[in-house]
Amino acid sequence: MNLLVIVGSPRKGKATDTLVDKAIEGVKSKSPNCQVKKLHLIDHDIQFCKNCLACRDSKTEDPIAKCSIRDDMDYIKEDVLNSDTLIFGTPVHMGYVTAVMMTFLERICWTFGKPERRVLTIKGCPLPRSDKTRKAIVIITSGIVPPMYRKLCDWATGQIKTVVKDSLNGKIVGDMYAGDIEHRGVDYYLDRAFNLGRKLV
Repeated sequence: MNLLVIVGSPRKGKATDTLVDKAIEGVKSKSPNCQVKKLHLIDHDIQFCKNCLACRDSKTEDPIAKCSIRDDMDYIKEDVLNSDTLIFGTPVHMGYVTAVMMTFLERICWTFGKPERRVLTIKGCPLPRSDKTRKAIVIITSGIVPPMYRKLCDWATGQIKTVVKDSLNGKIVGDMYAGDIEHRGVDYYLDRAFNLGRKLV
């Protein structure tokens, strides 16, 4: 099993990083031979989408359409392609994923998806270019907002779920919202993160 871990926090070693590592422990507890690659997006050159539509309009039969931008996404996309399982971890910023995670999701959308899916009467939504299936979990952190108010400030989970389903042909098997960490502390959520990782296997 190949596990790709994508961390969208701009800070290493803090709550998101800690909970993601605990989820990895959960995965390894059930699948010791799992191959794990962890990417801190902040460490990579990931440029903003230019909206040139080259990837969206590509008629390639390959599982990844070519992007006009040359940066670290060239090899990160190969990591995504080779993955069987995924862990996404990000804090919420203004209710959404961080800027670096949003840039990553935008760059994934049409390189891994093609505009051939119909939703109700609308044609042009993303349909995965590949029939390879994947499983994923999502870990969202918030320093201030407690879980009881999650619906008011967590649009990040939905953003990630949509890209995983529509572009990566994946299924989210679990997610967690670790809220009010500034008061509760990250240890409060460690067991949940570990068990979430176990669900991925």
